[in-house]
Amino acid sequence: MMVIRIFNSFAMLFVLVSLAAPAVARKADLVVVYKQQRLLKLMSGGDMVQQYSIALGFNPQGHKQREGDGRTPEGAYRIDWRNPHSGFHLSLHIDYPQPADGSAAAAVSEDPGRDIMIHGLPNGFTANQIGHPRTDWTSGCIAVTNAEIEEIWRLVDDGTVVLILPR
Repeated sequence: MMVIRIFNSFAMLFVLVSLAAPAVARKADLVVVYKQQRLLKLMSGGDMVQQYSIALGFNPQGHKQREGDGRTPEGAYRIDWRNPHSGFHLSLHIDYPQPADGSAAAAVSEDPGRDIMIHGLPNGFTANQIGHPRTDWTSGCIAVTNAEIEEIWRLVDDGTVVLILPR
């Protein structure tokens, strides 16, 4: 009888601990950026895992055409490396430019630009100091808060597709 009581006590404790434990978010298999809506969604198996408000380049409408235009590119890309020592807390690099981006810029004798990232806030600054996310303040990147980039960093592996949509 004593063994049954001890077992029941452990079973009840396991149930209580399981209910109290926070849910662990699934790894994302797709990142979708909606430029017009200023949203970044992490997707896994077709389900939304998490959603974030974002800031974009200072001239966000349209596809990035050249270095310094302040636009965030549009299209399908991938996370190809990450920088834990970024000037923007943490950053995930998007593999822009793709060959078509380079060709389009070369056709008008321009450099397509590079170093498009999903990143946190600039080191040493708060969201209020830069107007994040109310103001588009990056040079063409996709910005979230520092706490958000830490979560994204954990949930998005290198090689994950990033789909950047105009709407």
